[in-house]
Amino acid sequence: MTTQILPVILSGGSGTRLWPLSREQYPKQLLPLYDNQSLLQSTATRLDGFKGALEVAAQPLVVCNEEYRFITAEQLRAAGKPASTLILEPMGRNTAPALTLAALVSAETDPVLLVMPADHVVPDRAAFQQAIGAGAQLAAAGAVVTFGILPDRPETGYGYIQTGNATEHGARQIARFVEKPNLPTAERYVASGEYLWNSGLFMLRASVWLKAIGRFRPDLLAACRTALEKGSRDADFVRVDPAVFAACPADSIDYAVMEKLPGDRELGIAAHVVPLSCGWSDVGAWDALWLVAKKDEAGNSTRGDVMLRDTSGSLVIADGRMVACIGIDDMVVIETPDAVLVARKDRTQEVKQIVARLKSEGRSEASTHRKVHRPWGWFDSIDSGPRFHVKRIVVTPGASLSMQMHHHRAEHWIVVTGTARVTRGDEVILVSENQSTYIPLGTRHRLENPGKVPLEMIEVQSGAYLGEDDIVRYDDTYGRG
Repeated sequence: MTTQILPVILSGGSGTRLWPLSREQYPKQLLPLYDNQSLLQSTATRLDGFKGALEVAAQPLVVCNEEYRFITAEQLRAAGKPASTLILEPMGRNTAPALTLAALVSAETDPVLLVMPADHVVPDRAAFQQAIGAGAQLAAAGAVVTFGILPDRPETGYGYIQTGNATEHGARQIARFVEKPNLPTAERYVASGEYLWNSGLFMLRASVWLKAIGRFRPDLLAACRTALEKGSRDADFVRVDPAVFAACPADSIDYAVMEKLPGDRELGIAAHVVPLSCGWSDVGAWDALWLVAKKDEAGNSTRGDVMLRDTSGSLVIADGRMVACIGIDDMVVIETPDAVLVARKDRTQEVKQIVARLKSEGRSEASTHRKVHRPWGWFDSIDSGPRFHVKRIVVTPGASLSMQMHHHRAEHWIVVTGTARVTRGDEVILVSENQSTYIPLGTRHRLENPGKVPLEMIEVQSGAYLGEDDIVRYDDTYGRG
């Protein structure tokens, strides 16, 4: 069997430093931060047109949080890269367990795994693919390969790799990994020419990773294997056992294996780093996005309905309303329908402290947007008050909500566009544009879109309790309880 490169996309991060656009239930990898594709879609298509010694598998393997499995699958399908397998994590356990699950699932064919975080920006795809071609030859021969970014500044937000002698295919030996340095240390690293930024990109065979993780973290390997064995498979979704995976140690690829590998002579696995210069960024905070974004003559990067006057060096994003800025320099302004961030560009790392405070106060803005995506489409909470809640609901063609019932609320539906098939108790009716229907409290009901165009409607809820958890599901196409 011909060895293939299998893209493994790790899509489990929450991206809290890019709040308020990135939130726990709709994190940064699902957002179009750099261009018209989401970061996930850009990652999945990054090897399109690749020409090298090894062939790239047509479909990636993706590890993601169970919470956003449907939107992940839909984005990949829309990008023409439906996942061969979606491994669903019930909770995050860092990158080493995620890669271990991927290696176990793909072990039978033992491909070369190209491990890519889903939330990176790579402007120069040609340079990226050239480096991947070099690394693939080393990985196919049994080595572990990582990719080090040629630094263009003394960055304190990244880990570094100290390089050794040149090896093959333009690679170098890995001398050691070092943690994020302070500024004087970072300046010394960059001046020496011996250090590269640690990108978090890896290439290695599935069998090589299982051998390495089995030596350095056998407890982690055992937990992942048991979690898969006790889990289940539903179409393309692989679900691990939640209780077993919850007890799995949380560790990164670097800590679990890579930092130990260069000094281990008995294991017999060579470790290489391929230098990479492709405009890479992990988009860890708003200032990092500004660095890689397209800018005007005054150094401003904008998106959405933005108007600037006497403004320079700023990042301004309008997600819902028009934003006007006058006389500001080196600022970040991020507008969403339910939250606005204004910060000095050099202090955007502190956004995570705002998110932590929101969580501690139990505020929904930390985790959810006003617009909430569902496997059948989405809804936007337009207005609410005592005993009422108004939503705009869009159902994709052919999709349906679950058969359900509410104990505490009644619902009035007004169709704006398309046609709705409504099950209400024992009757099934069609409701078209400018028509409405009423769902009494305690009545079983279902909403479907039987048409070829999106169904858009307004829902007015009324009742004593209007929480999203007031729902009893009797039947659901998407397997939700």
